Amino acid sequence: MAPGMLKRTSIEDFRDIGALFPIKRRMTYLNNASIAPLSNRVIEGVNEFLADVRDNGRKHYPDWCRIADMEIKPKIALLIGADSSEIAFVKNTTEGLNIVANGLDWQDGDNVVIADIEYPSNVYPWMNLARRGVTIKWLKNENGRITPEAVRSCLDSHTRLVSLSAVQFSNGFRLDLPRVSEICREKDVLLNIDAIQWLGALPLDVGQVQIDFLSAGGHKWLLGPIGTGIFYCRHASLEQLHPSVVGYHSVDKSEDHMDYDLTFRRNAGRFEEALVNFPGIWGLDKAVATIADLGGRRVEDYITRLLDMAVEGLASKGYVILSPMGSTERSGILSFQHPSIPPEKLCEHLAAADVHLSIRGGGVRMSPGIYNDESEIQAMLDALP
Repeated sequence: MAPGMLKRTSIEDFRDIGALFPIKRRMTYLNNASIAPLSNRVIEGVNEFLADVRDNGRKHYPDWCRIADMEIKPKIALLIGADSSEIAFVKNTTEGLNIVANGLDWQDGDNVVIADIEYPSNVYPWMNLARRGVTIKWLKNENGRITPEAVRSCLDSHTRLVSLSAVQFSNGFRLDLPRVSEICREKDVLLNIDAIQWLGALPLDVGQVQIDFLSAGGHKWLLGPIGTGIFYCRHASLEQLHPSVVGYHSVDKSEDHMDYDLTFRRNAGRFEEALVNFPGIWGLDKAVATIADLGGRRVEDYITRLLDMAVEGLASKGYVILSPMGSTERSGILSFQHPSIPPEKLCEHLAAADVHLSIRGGGVRMSPGIYNDESEIQAMLDALP
């Protein structure tokens, strides 16, 4: 089955999911684009692993590696339409972006294209390449949008890589991934994607959209533990990246410690230099399973329905929507302003009512997830002046 086309679900399924999140009994939390709360299911996954180490020490270490590679990676791969051999575990999005930045064989005079509204994690790794003669070409946003035409206009004969966020963190603009990937293929330029604001809120199939590298932390829309994340390296692009950090787990003979043979694993696992965050990965497994059970397309539809309710209520109270609202531009993020009240004051009103959002890009940013419901959207609207 293709990603986003899993079993049929109803609104009741989402209410059942909500019951797994204790945070709903304490506050209205609409801030998944920052750090998402954890479900009981995820906590159980983490505790299951910790209990194993408590009771057995290293005894089950071979099983941990097998389960991580042969059982959990395939679930993650299915979520994005990849092969499990193309998935590596990382601790956050930044680590994945740095795998690319520090792993390519850059030549003096190469350039990388990034947008002028990127999150710092997708800026600093490229700035850090100046010492290697790599320059940045800044792609100027158009009213918060990154258009395929603007991407094309930035490319030249020295452009090695385009690195963009699939969804912009401040206003929620959704990149036209199919068109951007097509342009990069036409120009023989590598495409690197920061997908942390996409995965878990929107469906993705890398089999249909050719992306060379993709990174996403697990602590936002995927609803997983902090310190977990995934790095996707398209099989055809694997040999273009040299692991910049290596260890005993980077090689095929990870248990033969005295055979010093630096032959890298034949898959993306070569980027996992040592012990991965097994407790967090056990929790991430439970989080990914929850999203997969619902189905990516239905998750998107559900979140969009909550956002539509918010947009209607905000408009009736005179608020200005900052997020692009075209049908192909929307994501799980909605940013808004009051015509005269500063965002800081708005968030004070919300916090007083135990409603939690963020301030980004000069606006208030809301980002509901699969555990939220209409009553929480209404609580936010009621708390706003």
